[in-house]
Amino acid sequence: MKIGVFDSGAGGLSVVKSLLEKNLFDEVIYYGDTARVPYGPKDKNTIIRYSLEALEFFNNFDIDLLITACNTVSAYALDEMNAQSSYPVLGVIEAGVLAVENSSLEKDDHILIIATRATINSQRYQQALNHLNYSNITALQTGLFVPLVEEGIFEGEIIKATMNHYFSSINPPKAIILGCTHFPLIGKALKEYFVNRPLLIHSGEAIVEYLESQYDLRVQNRETSLKIFASDNVAGLRKIAQYWLNRPLPA
Repeated sequence: MKIGVFDSGAGGLSVVKSLLEKNLFDEVIYYGDTARVPYGPKDKNTIIRYSLEALEFFNNFDIDLLITACNTVSAYALDEMNAQSSYPVLGVIEAGVLAVENSSLEKDDHILIIATRATINSQRYQQALNHLNYSNITALQTGLFVPLVEEGIFEGEIIKATMNHYFSSINPPKAIILGCTHFPLIGKALKEYFVNRPLLIHSGEAIVEYLESQYDLRVQNRETSLKIFASDNVAGLRKIAQYWLNRPLPA
């Protein structure tokens, strides 16, 4: 099978990493809309328009499945994308919630959701967790992390200062839902910031678990091949991919 992964920028590489580690697909086609990242501050109609334009990009490839690694797209544009696609288009929010449900978390454990403004305002995570009777939820818009990751800044003083800005007044969470696929790239810094080392739940691991449960996928006999495309600054995206994926990239 050939799978496509779409994100507003570099964040979806965290999903690609999980897919490559499992080696369940012959080929992964990645497209980052780096010319228009971030999607989080944009209005719903713009998010849908950009997402449908990305769908047109993937029509150039004979893919069997598409993952919208962007949580903002998953919150606002999934129905429209599926309506215009000949293959299934999957989001990451449902998979992330399923990962919480399958964890050892208690219903009253403090769960912190960090995501872009659009994803938080959609209430998709909060409503799904409330429906499952999780009662101690904090949802924060943490969009400043997105441009930092796009710049290749994953740790250090700037990241620490940004975390202080967002987290200094909240109680330490038992788990953090990384509601943006950019955020696993700062996962190490997040773990170090909170002294209780909270459980990190991110879309890459969650969506692979979901795919394995829903599709008859088998480990491939050869290494999954990867193609990376971007709407702007492909070299910058490939640099982040080289760091995050820790594998040679095709020319």
